[in-house]
Amino acid sequence: MADDVVYVNAAEGQKRVMNNAKLYHRLLAKFKAENNLNDLAAALNAGDYEKARAAAHTIKGIAANLSFSELYKQLLAVETQIKGKSVAPGAMDTLSACFTATLEAIDKVLTNA
Repeated sequence: MADDVVYVNAAEGQKRVMNNAKLYHRLLAKFKAENNLNDLAAALNAGDYEKARAAAHTIKGIAANLSFSELYKQLLAVETQIKGKSVAPGAMDTLSACFTATLEAIDKVLTNA
């Protein structure tokens, strides 16, 4: 992933929780602990597009609310593909790499808290 990609916009995310840094950090830690990407991948592997769409939509909403810019973009694309019942080869690999980079960025934010 490129260095200029924003994975966690902490300043924007804190604004979304009324500048409550403690709450924002708690939400980051909760997101990190709940690996919802596994649910999405499992649903896709099982061919359950409705469950996969719901999982993608949920993670996308969390990504938007916590200002995970790149993860949100990736999930928007994957969710659109899921709705069409045709996920491009490699789309989940790209999403997984973005998810990992987002978790690493969360670690940096929490470490610098």
